[in-house]
Amino acid sequence: MRRCAGPLLRLAGRRALPLRHGVAAAFPASFSSSSDGSGGSRAPDTSLFVPVPLKPVGDAAEEDVGAELTRPLDKAEVLKNLNKFYKRKEIQRLGTENGLDARLFHQAFISFRKYIMESSSVSADLHIILNDICCGAGHVDDLFPFFLRHAKQIFPMLDCMDDLRKISDLRLPPNWYPEARAIQRKIIFHAGPTNSGKTYHAIQRFLSAKSGIYCGPLKLLAHEIFQKSNAANVPCDLVTGEERVYANEDARQASHIACTIEMCSTNTPYEVAVIDEIQMIRDPARGWAWTRALLGLSAEEIHVCGEAAAIDLVTELMYTTGEEVEVRNYERLTPLTVLNYALESLDNLQPGDCIVCFSKNDIYSVSRQVEARGLECAVIYGSLPPGTKLEQAKKFNDPDDPCKILVATDAIGMGLNLCIKRIIFNSIVKPTINEKGEKEIDLITTSQALQIAGRAGRYGSSFKQGEVTTMHRDDLVQLKEILSEPVRPVKAAGLHPTAEQIEMFAYHLPDATLSNLIDIFVSLSQVDGLYFVCNIDDFKFLADMIQHIPLNLRSRYVFCTAPLNRKEPFVCTTLLKFARQFSRNEPLTFDWLCRHTKWPLAPPKNIKELVHLEAVHDVFDLYLWLSYRFMDMFPDAALVRNIQKKLDDIIQIGVCNITKLIRASQSSAASGAAEVVSEDFPLSRTKRDSRMFSDHRGAKSTEPLSVALEVPGESRVRSLKAYRSSMRQEDLKSHGRGSLANRLLREGLLTQEMLRQLESEWQDQHRNGRYGFASKRDDQSSSKETGKKKK
Repeated sequence: MRRCAGPLLRLAGRRALPLRHGVAAAFPASFSSSSDGSGGSRAPDTSLFVPVPLKPVGDAAEEDVGAELTRPLDKAEVLKNLNKFYKRKEIQRLGTENGLDARLFHQAFISFRKYIMESSSVSADLHIILNDICCGAGHVDDLFPFFLRHAKQIFPMLDCMDDLRKISDLRLPPNWYPEARAIQRKIIFHAGPTNSGKTYHAIQRFLSAKSGIYCGPLKLLAHEIFQKSNAANVPCDLVTGEERVYANEDARQASHIACTIEMCSTNTPYEVAVIDEIQMIRDPARGWAWTRALLGLSAEEIHVCGEAAAIDLVTELMYTTGEEVEVRNYERLTPLTVLNYALESLDNLQPGDCIVCFSKNDIYSVSRQVEARGLECAVIYGSLPPGTKLEQAKKFNDPDDPCKILVATDAIGMGLNLCIKRIIFNSIVKPTINEKGEKEIDLITTSQALQIAGRAGRYGSSFKQGEVTTMHRDDLVQLKEILSEPVRPVKAAGLHPTAEQIEMFAYHLPDATLSNLIDIFVSLSQVDGLYFVCNIDDFKFLADMIQHIPLNLRSRYVFCTAPLNRKEPFVCTTLLKFARQFSRNEPLTFDWLCRHTKWPLAPPKNIKELVHLEAVHDVFDLYLWLSYRFMDMFPDAALVRNIQKKLDDIIQIGVCNITKLIRASQSSAASGAAEVVSEDFPLSRTKRDSRMFSDHRGAKSTEPLSVALEVPGESRVRSLKAYRSSMRQEDLKSHGRGSLANRLLREGLLTQEMLRQLESEWQDQHRNGRYGFASKRDDQSSSKETGKKKK
């Protein structure tokens, strides 16, 4: 005879409630996926909820109380009733009301069923309910309280969703900075194009103040202000992520500081603060740093410098803080002319010309072609160390140096004073990263075009006016249209979750990984129309990479914010080794670093070695960056800085001989990267042939270049009407003959065998006086005649 379950349940203080009879209200919905919450909160992305593993109960030493009170469970009958429970619409509705959407409901049920079926025993109350159901004395709906309890064990965020929402509520960023809100700040916006003197006027106020801070986007800019201030007898410290330089010999903090914007202090009071390049507040990766500085700097006067496109956003942001914005507009100090003709050939280069490319491969190709014409050129691109960039700029600016041509990426847009007469765009499309972290190939924006073009004819240089044009004729019309368009207004400011916010999340979700915590944070975050959450892909990449290493959360967070390029395997591997040794509490010494990087290093013999030296320089930067956050674990910063300066000199030697390195790389058959191509061997060039198209995962397109832009899901191109129409026409001019072949080889669109066959066929046609499409038609007609003869 079945024993009565009632007394036990009453003793346990629990009672199975028959949900089928309308008492669902006894289980209040702690979270609803359709709930607006307070202030219109959105439903979370539940695909980010990772279930916590819950192991079934094994052979217990204690007796099975439930079996003693009733009888052992018939697992086959239990399984049948569990499946009935799952299919009940009423149960699914209740699950939804308690935060279990279809995905979570299914995952929770699978776990619940596995737990019951694989456990040797379950809790007495659950055992009794299951026994009642199997005997027909209960209903499957009575399992819901136990199911919900299990669901909240494997998805702990269901129990604390309201708390998580409050932590990730980013709708009032001004309130994060009480020191700044405690004073009435004066906001002055210096608006104008490049070379208008806007930053100069802000810096003059900075120098005349009793105390001040300059916040810039680059180490080069911070270093420039640091030097100018001390040269003007205004003691100024330099603070970057990797370096601290004190103006006072006794290392006392000076009243003025020049820093990279991420390093500014929001707790220190100043008389004047200067925030440079404010339009970068919209940057998908770094915009949060400008937002933090603008809202949080505790200064009596905030001087903001940048494009007029940011005026409206800054004014709106300051309205939320109760502060007014005074706008001072500036005009360009020297004229800038867009020429009516393209360069078309490197034979038309003149002293003071700067060719702007948007890829390192184009830098290599163009610099080699320039020097093949007997012209010496300087080279500047983003991954070069700051010291090398300055030396190349000095070489180009020196009137007594024979180097009169500059080949550069858009890295010249900020931070370098250059005596450029004419800017020549080698291309007007550029790889970009959108707000979702996806790679796109896109026309340069009006803002980017003006920033780069504005470097020509700098005020105070030997050139009284600037000129801008393109390398290729059909790009010029589009460039003129881009430059004539108004700059798109800056619509929103970036935000980023802080270490404190993530720590509070981790308190509620102790079993979640850091990458998962960030994902859930962004999923639940609420921002108003003036803000957006910055892209966190780089952070998540590093979080996943070091997840298996035992670190406390704060240290893990710091490692994940390290400034490195995740496309550099050597640097990423080094960070992994740093983290692993750090977790073992073993200091990262100078000797260890030298062994890891194989220091000392020789000057590069080819491009591959030059790229590796740049990566080693980044590793030294990474060590220095970590040394200011974990001084005891990275103790040899001074020694590392010394060898980094020596490495800078070695890289400068390589860059000065870059043409020789390119030639050595191309002649190296072992590398397999390229093959020496005859200079008189032309290949058709389209507008797209010099770009590599890839999707946001970095996978190279295997389609022909002529259709790469038309493949759905690959690279989306936002363009002007003129650009769209011209993309359909093939430009058969053979610019950069060898370089195109080498790019096609690297991208896997040509094989060595195909290249040799093409060259052989072209040479045969050349000897017979036949070219291009006419040759193709002749071949087709001759083959038809041959076929007729055979018939």
